Amino acid sequence: MSCFQRIAEERIREAQKAGALDNLPGKGKPLELEDLSSVPEELRVAYHILKNAHILPPEAELLKEIHTLEDLLQYIEDAEERRATLKSIQWKVIRLDLLKRRSLSLQTVRYYGKKLVRKFTMK
Repeated sequence: MSCFQRIAEERIREAQKAGALDNLPGKGKPLELEDLSSVPEELRVAYHILKNAHILPPEAELLKEIHTLEDLLQYIEDAEERRATLKSIQWKVIRLDLLKRRSLSLQTVRYYGKKLVRKFTMK
């Protein structure tokens, strides 16, 4: 066992003795572990951090917007408004297709970095 693991185990035992772990939410319930087997091993930590920070990649945000507009479309009765919504869906689908064809740019990496920093520094 490494030094770090021993220190962690010692601190956990101290917290248990002090009762700091007695009233945690979900006590006595099984853990809900997420299946990340479809995510490459080297990306799992990053995926988990982004998911917990509620940050979606641009492709996922666009897909979400497309689905929302498609759901909304069935309730639109005005022909002009319906046409505008369909046009918006078409442009989003084109943009999504273009995003899928390119690799992650430096600009996107910076964008995510700034979002993460803002998310974790907000209180």
